[in-house]
Amino acid sequence: MREIVLDTETTGLDPLRGDRLVEIGCVEMLNRMPTGQTYHVYINPERDMPAEAFAVHGLSAEFLSTKPLFHEVADAFLEFIGDAPLVIHNASFDIGFINAELDRIKRAAIPRERLVDTLLLARRKHPGVSNRLDDLCSRYAIDNSRRTKHGALLDAELLAEVYVDLVGARQSQLLLASDAQEIRVNAAGDAPRRQRLVPLAPRVSDAEREAHRAFIATLGDKAIWNEFLAAPVSPPV
Repeated sequence: MREIVLDTETTGLDPLRGDRLVEIGCVEMLNRMPTGQTYHVYINPERDMPAEAFAVHGLSAEFLSTKPLFHEVADAFLEFIGDAPLVIHNASFDIGFINAELDRIKRAAIPRERLVDTLLLARRKHPGVSNRLDDLCSRYAIDNSRRTKHGALLDAELLAEVYVDLVGARQSQLLLASDAQEIRVNAAGDAPRRQRLVPLAPRVSDAEREAHRAFIATLGDKAIWNEFLAAPVSPPV
């Protein structure tokens, strides 16, 4: 299953009051594991940068003034996300800004049915405590030391790790990795292959086994089947 973990940075809190998108970061996941494929872009918001927003992400109006406009990156962005579910922390915020930008260029909105809100998942799993991204990184022992300021791609990468823990997929990955390591060790002959705790019941009955032996006995001493029996079967005298 393909999923896209997504984060944005903006000029403020409300796209209906003139705030704009300034950065998008996406991380592709396949079966709950990052593939290494990402999408990242800075966007010229065509407006000033409030001091409060600059303090959060450090993106100045001067820096963004040389970046592409949203309509210039929209096709590449939409192609990257495709029709995959979008994993977002506080999804209503980010999708509100993305859909506002899409509306400005007369493109279809992204339906909310595609969203996986990790903030809601975290609140269900950890009720009564703070579930900001930094809190979740600390809770799941994920290194977020690079996060001195918010950044869309870095935050999407951190959220991808958090998401794996939130949905309980980390243990499955560890088990798969353990199984893969066991296969490699066994192939090298360094360790015994794992055995079943309870052996499977034989599918061949004693009567069938004896009938097979009797048939082989009619084939003579040189019958190749004799090599697979505990002792060669001599033909009846």
